[in-house]
Amino acid sequence: MDNPLLISVVDDDESVREALPDLLKEFGFAVEAFSSAQSFLDSRHVTHTRCLILDIAMPGMSGPDLQKELLARQYEIPIIFITALGDAVLGPNLLALGAVECLKKPFSEAALLKALSAALPVN
Repeated sequence: MDNPLLISVVDDDESVREALPDLLKEFGFAVEAFSSAQSFLDSRHVTHTRCLILDIAMPGMSGPDLQKELLARQYEIPIIFITALGDAVLGPNLLALGAVECLKKPFSEAALLKALSAALPVN
């Protein structure tokens, strides 16, 4: 890719912020990682992000809270939620609010690629 699409990863788990960007770079994407929803919102990368991989449960602003804030600010960024939580109701609710997918940690590369394919336009 000449200009790789920017994927932003927001997760309070340092191991996810280290491993997931490496994998996404192998897939050919540009990646920025953030430890909190607020640090993502405060960054210059919000307007350039083409897909957001977002943890559900984080201290401070949660993933669903960030989703609502982005909608309120009229940012239409496709969101793939990731979670270690086993709440069977939360995932469908997030999808109903416009999320592309909700992946349960640990998820496979194939599941992530399928979600990314759904989230990103095909040129």
